[in-house]
Amino acid sequence: MAEAHQAVAFQFTVTPDGIDLKLSHQALTQIYLSGLRSWKKRFIRLKNSVITGVYPASPSSWLFVVIAILATMYTRSDPSMGLIAKIQEHLPVSESLSAQCQTVVSAVVFSTLLWLSLILTMRLCLKQLLSYHGWMFEQHGKLSSTTKAWMALVRIFSGRQPLLYSYQGSLPNLPVPKVKDTIHRFLDSVRPLTDAHQFERMSTLAREFESGMGKRLQWYLKLKSLWAANYVSDWWEEYIYLRGRGPIMVNSNYYGMDFLYVTPTPIQAARAGNTIHACLLYRRKLNREELKPSRIPGSFIPLCAAQCERMFNTSRIPGEETGTHKHTHKRIHTNDMTCTERTSTSLELTCKQFALVGGSSGCCSGIVPWAEARKTYFSSGPNKRSLDCIEKAAFFVTLDDEEQGMMGDDSGASLDRYAKSLLHGKCYDRWFDKSFSFVVYKNGKNGLNAEHSWADAPTVAHLWEYVLATDSFQLGYNTEGHCKGEVDPSLPRPQKLTWEFSPEQQVGRSLAVAQALADDIDFHVFSFRDFGKGRIKKCRISPDAFIQLTLQLAYYRERGMFCLTYEASMTRLFREGRTETVRSCSNESCAFVCALEEGEEREECRRLLRAASERHQNLYRLAMTGGGIDRHLFCLYVVSKYLGLDSPFLKEVLSEPWRLSTSQTAVQQGELFDMVNHPEFISCGGGFGPVADDGYGVSYSLVGENMINFHISCKHSCPSTDAHEFGAQVRKALVDLLDLMYTEPTRTSTRTSTRTSRNYQHNPPAVKKDQ
Repeated sequence: MAEAHQAVAFQFTVTPDGIDLKLSHQALTQIYLSGLRSWKKRFIRLKNSVITGVYPASPSSWLFVVIAILATMYTRSDPSMGLIAKIQEHLPVSESLSAQCQTVVSAVVFSTLLWLSLILTMRLCLKQLLSYHGWMFEQHGKLSSTTKAWMALVRIFSGRQPLLYSYQGSLPNLPVPKVKDTIHRFLDSVRPLTDAHQFERMSTLAREFESGMGKRLQWYLKLKSLWAANYVSDWWEEYIYLRGRGPIMVNSNYYGMDFLYVTPTPIQAARAGNTIHACLLYRRKLNREELKPSRIPGSFIPLCAAQCERMFNTSRIPGEETGTHKHTHKRIHTNDMTCTERTSTSLELTCKQFALVGGSSGCCSGIVPWAEARKTYFSSGPNKRSLDCIEKAAFFVTLDDEEQGMMGDDSGASLDRYAKSLLHGKCYDRWFDKSFSFVVYKNGKNGLNAEHSWADAPTVAHLWEYVLATDSFQLGYNTEGHCKGEVDPSLPRPQKLTWEFSPEQQVGRSLAVAQALADDIDFHVFSFRDFGKGRIKKCRISPDAFIQLTLQLAYYRERGMFCLTYEASMTRLFREGRTETVRSCSNESCAFVCALEEGEEREECRRLLRAASERHQNLYRLAMTGGGIDRHLFCLYVVSKYLGLDSPFLKEVLSEPWRLSTSQTAVQQGELFDMVNHPEFISCGGGFGPVADDGYGVSYSLVGENMINFHISCKHSCPSTDAHEFGAQVRKALVDLLDLMYTEPTRTSTRTSTRTSRNYQHNPPAVKKDQ
């Protein structure tokens, strides 16, 4: 085999005159360079570990402390108050050292201990400072003296030039809320969804749980919070994701789209080359910790970066009962691009690495069938070797033979097809178990599909923003659409993975299940351009709260009822934090919707809108700062199962379906894009499948000041859901809400409700519960 000859550094033949040794100088050079890069990488990792380990101090500060102590001793003062002399008495040094040298060594030891103590003190102080979240609940632009002092102290203790993981040791642990507070917030969240009898029954169950079993379960959670960095994240990953037995395609994975209005090149291989090149540049920055630490937008408050650790070279491994993650730091691949730590140019990737296209895809009909097939057919031989190559790879790339994107006369329908293709493809041409996969289409359009268990969408979105910006604005293409640069002719061609697989009946069954699931998904993707967050902020209303109230109004108009609503919020203010739920359907939001639909006075509707917006903002802040409802109840439920206890309250709470599941995709690196001079370079965001069979999945992104993108999903099999109809209701609700805030009475309601809402907040009516 040609590739086998290229893999060896020397050849030899036996002749009558002896052994004829032929060295390949090029191969030996590559081996030498590879080893040099490997040692360089180890040095960088060691250096970063030291810098991160002593943060918020710096390694050079050690020298400053040593010099200061020695200078003080030179003036015949003892800054250690006798400790240096004590250290000198017990110092195991050679008798050949003079007394003066022993004193210097003792001073250096004391200086080092003092330096480490100062670092620990600074880190503990920073951790306590970051535990304060009062700033988040203060009115925008009106900070208290306490918060101003806090901000100054945080800046002092935060150090300078932090690396990606510098703040990890200073982030506080996620606090365990009081059971009483969680129960109170839960009952408040279900009040608008239940009638008087249902609410009284739920209240009784909640009070019984709070006064009885809840105390015992809470004790175990507090014990875990003292021992573990985060009392939620490991259980959330295992029981919500890895123990799920259904297909992760559609049900768990999510997608991200390319630029909406432009395609940098129509050449598939060129776009794939630049995309992979940009991704490898990001990986280099990640490995060297050169990425800036994530922060709260518009502030200096750090966020946890732990999810970045498993971004590359990670795969989800199925199991019959629970799955696991396989993550490797080694770059084991089938071509020179990755096995040498040398980042190939885009042109090399295009010309040399994509000449041979081949591969396979992960099963998507369910975890158990895939786990059984893996054990039976992929545990040895060429199948295992090929599977290892995929699972240890940095990421997966699909070169799709279709054309996608916003194109043709019906641009809306083309975006819907584009979304479905990214979410599930043909069901057999994606590897859904990889941490993320790039999809590059025949016409140069691209996108990605991401597995959800290892990290949440913002982590992948950060990578995707960098890839899109680097691809178009840094790497670029020549006038013919090809990648720029020169090709290294010594690069070997890739090896095609080989498979020995024959159970066609099992493959057919799995494909049928996956195809039925994919065909059942209804998608509607659209860009709303009448206005954006710019005009919303002029109303002095949170754009996110505005969108959430829009969704509540749209759902009510379509279904004539309210439903339990999920909005994803992050808890990355805490170490190893992931997400929390914001229950967006509140007493205040329902009161506003009912008042608007019944034609209440305009000023009253405005007042209720502002009250609902403020309530939503408060719920979001509580979720971000550890005061959420659902993760606490989830962990209490896990503890109850470990103890073999049955709680009717927890069982009913966790069985409620989320018929409206929503999430905002925020732009994290706006500085990479020029929205003024190049507004066409706008990503359409991403989306996910519906959580409930009779519900909607809604992802939205506020891009720039004048655009809002929506991704709406549901299932064709449910007669009461229609993604396009719901999208039309969302458009109208957006216009109606802005019209309410900007103009005098001009609107007419599209639905007449018989519900009474004037005193809704104090005495909520019996609203029909979404079943």
